[in-house]
Amino acid sequence: MEPVAVVIPTLNEAGTIGAVIREIPRDYACDIIIADSGSTDGTQAVATAAGARVIDTGRGYGRACAMGAAAADPGCRVIVFLDGDGADRGDLIARIAGPVLAGTHDFVLASRTRGTREPGSMLWHQVLAGRMAGFGMGALYRVHYSDMCAFRAIDRAALARLAMTEMTYGWNIEMQMKAARARLRILEVAMPYRRRAAGESKVAGSLRGTMRAGTKIVSTFVRVASARS
Repeated sequence: MEPVAVVIPTLNEAGTIGAVIREIPRDYACDIIIADSGSTDGTQAVATAAGARVIDTGRGYGRACAMGAAAADPGCRVIVFLDGDGADRGDLIARIAGPVLAGTHDFVLASRTRGTREPGSMLWHQVLAGRMAGFGMGALYRVHYSDMCAFRAIDRAALARLAMTEMTYGWNIEMQMKAARARLRILEVAMPYRRRAAGESKVAGSLRGTMRAGTKIVSTFVRVASARS
């Protein structure tokens, strides 16, 4: 099986990142990149000890994803993104990366809302946001999404064609919108989702974080929807 590059954006995930890295099957991942946004809790050292490669990206979720993808081993044709909090099932990476490796799809996303979720793993407003965003993108592009989960795989050449520019929490929705507009072969896969293993969510863990992320997502939706191409 052709290996993939796995990009994991982090900010203070020392309590979870080691287990996240160890859970990823090594026969699938030729390069595991921790795109770190300035952690101060030892995340970088834990990740290195677990066998990952760490790069310093500066602040910004989208910036971390973009720089991680750019730094991936050139031999990896497929890029997989997942979060470093232990909620995504890295051991099931084949369900996400497999269709892209097989050449049947260009872009595959995990759907938490269609899969089995541990109690407390998603708040009601996260579920609602995913459904509302999916409705809006469906109206624009006639592509149905049920979620904006970070766990996703994309063909590297296809990602380059999307010309991603969003450096904040709008990264995921920008990718989904541009993928739909570019008529990529898209697949959404129901996936189990766990509660965060340790620490506090940067988005759902506080009202301020939720509002900041929500504002970025909405502004990104409007910007991409307004663009002509």
